[in-house]
Amino acid sequence: RPQPFIQFHGGRGATMAPAAKEFYEDQKNLNKLCNFLRSTDGPAVREAIMMDKRVYYIKGEKLVNFMVEPKKGTKWPKELPRFSSRPEAITVCKELCNIQYIHRSEKVAKGELEVARVRDFDESAYFTWIYEGDMTNKNLMTTALIIGFLCCTCFPIWPNFLKVFVWYMSVSLLIFIFFLVTLRAVVFLFVWIIGYEMWFLPNLFDESLGFCESFIPVISCEKTKDGQLMYRVGVFVAFSSFCYWAVTQPSEFDGFVKGQGDFIKDLYAGTLLSDISQKDKENIDKPKMPSLEDLLKKLDSEDEEEKELSEEEAAEALLNSLVEDSEDIDDEEE
Repeated sequence: RPQPFIQFHGGRGATMAPAAKEFYEDQKNLNKLCNFLRSTDGPAVREAIMMDKRVYYIKGEKLVNFMVEPKKGTKWPKELPRFSSRPEAITVCKELCNIQYIHRSEKVAKGELEVARVRDFDESAYFTWIYEGDMTNKNLMTTALIIGFLCCTCFPIWPNFLKVFVWYMSVSLLIFIFFLVTLRAVVFLFVWIIGYEMWFLPNLFDESLGFCESFIPVISCEKTKDGQLMYRVGVFVAFSSFCYWAVTQPSEFDGFVKGQGDFIKDLYAGTLLSDISQKDKENIDKPKMPSLEDLLKKLDSEDEEEKELSEEEAAEALLNSLVEDSEDIDDEEE
């Protein structure tokens, strides 16, 4: 004998199975469902401005569709009961409206919303998320950001060993990123020449993805498009020419390799700026204040400049007077 469906918080004809009804009647379980819906695995949302704030909204139909039949590849949490029909999903959506986890909105312009007077759930309407989820991670990230900012601003008063540690870490990270990018490009070039496009960590620099998603998948490979044969041949010839030059001109190539090795050693040793004295390196974080001796020298140099200018003016005046006297003598003779 089948179990009868039980009414769940308001709504005409909205029914739900007893197990799911009892589960989603608990506020904590509704919070778990909203945490999943607001995560990266949840339905796609859009951004808009409402009451001078940035909000995320979704159409009611898309929310219901996702709850009934999630997009392909979505991992539905095991602790959350699945929805077997649209009425079940609509019932939960109405409950979310009632407890003000979402509210109905209306479009007033492109990218701008306002609160709707009607608050009932409707699949054809737009709904803005009010529920922000668990704020623990955000609060921890904000705290870490503030502490990191304060530490960076206090860098001049750090002990010397911490400055050296930061320098080594920065140089190591820079070299690692450089070699990683170079390795990805070389592997892609080798495979592309034979007719395939293979990327190691293809989503590494995709800013739209999260940290973990940037490393998935590890490798992607697909056949190149038609019409690239001549380009592949040209790149193969250029690469072969470079390899031939590296083999036949070992002295020049070895010098290039040695230069790169010396560059890395200078990076770690901090000797790239060899024209700076050791005293200047040690006092690089100290404020530059002129000493009394420097100020006196500056005043003396200014006095000398004024004296030189006065001498030049006197010589010029004497020359002008001589010119005028010669002109007067010429006039008298005439």
